[in-house]
Amino acid sequence: MKGNKVWIVAAILIIACFLLYIFLPGSNQTLPEEESVSVVSNIKEEQAENPSVDTEVEEEEPQEEDTTQEQSVAETFKEKVREMIEGAISFFRDEKKIVAIGDSLTEGVGDETESGGYVGILNHTFEDQNINISIENLGKRGNRTDQLLVRLENEEIASSIKDADIVLITIGANDIMKVVRSNYTNLNLEPFAEEKINYVERLRAIFTKMNEINPDMHIYLIGFYNPFERVFGDIEQLNLILDNWNFAGELVTEEFENVSYIPTKDLFHNATVNLLADDNFHPNTSGYKLMAERVLEYLDDYQEEAELPNEETETETETETE
Repeated sequence: MKGNKVWIVAAILIIACFLLYIFLPGSNQTLPEEESVSVVSNIKEEQAENPSVDTEVEEEEPQEEDTTQEQSVAETFKEKVREMIEGAISFFRDEKKIVAIGDSLTEGVGDETESGGYVGILNHTFEDQNINISIENLGKRGNRTDQLLVRLENEEIASSIKDADIVLITIGANDIMKVVRSNYTNLNLEPFAEEKINYVERLRAIFTKMNEINPDMHIYLIGFYNPFERVFGDIEQLNLILDNWNFAGELVTEEFENVSYIPTKDLFHNATVNLLADDNFHPNTSGYKLMAERVLEYLDDYQEEAELPNEETETETETETE
């Protein structure tokens, strides 16, 4: 565990060096396929030298306010569950199986309650409400798109997907981190744009492979959020990298009739309560609750859009046949 924290801190420092590099005077790197973006020149020096400034300010806030805000997140989540249950009776009538697969966000790393992150929160919620939905968590810390493609060849994983009604995926964040590790001595924006092309190809292959295994399920790709916003919030290029990758992933989902995209960046943007774990990278329990709520919203839409036959439709069909 200690080794993992050291690596996360090292990764953050590497990204910090990358950000300082690309914003040094004279840098005019641009993102391919995007309009030129001017370099941000007014970044506060003390923010780069002392990234803990924002954290210290937040620590001065009364703890009562933080507790109230966290309780508000929990209450909002519970209310969303109640609304979904009341408005999606057809969806819950028959037993459903959900498979969650991907990286540490699926595994639930950072959840201080050790409940399994957003997947565990959903699972416990369904159990508490006696809802016939089971969720199998196949998340694996550090997973990239190339590794997920290999995992889909595993018979047990393929069997789980074959029996699923819905598949939830978090993947791609470690693809970005791989670019950082591979180019930390000479970081610029070009490698991120190049790797994004490979990411898109692998993502398309993942959806294609899953559809070969089970063409009757619905797949949801959960997008990225910016974990460095509180420290490097003024740096537009970091947001652009994440936005470009999110947009690329969303475009791939639109190529498939049974694949949808779930955004999460807005959930963490300008948050008034801390939503990140002690590693300042993964969500904490409050962050995962917001993700679970967002997933519930899309599952509700899935129920509404599903072409479920009803008595009126069947009667009309019989009439037309006669």
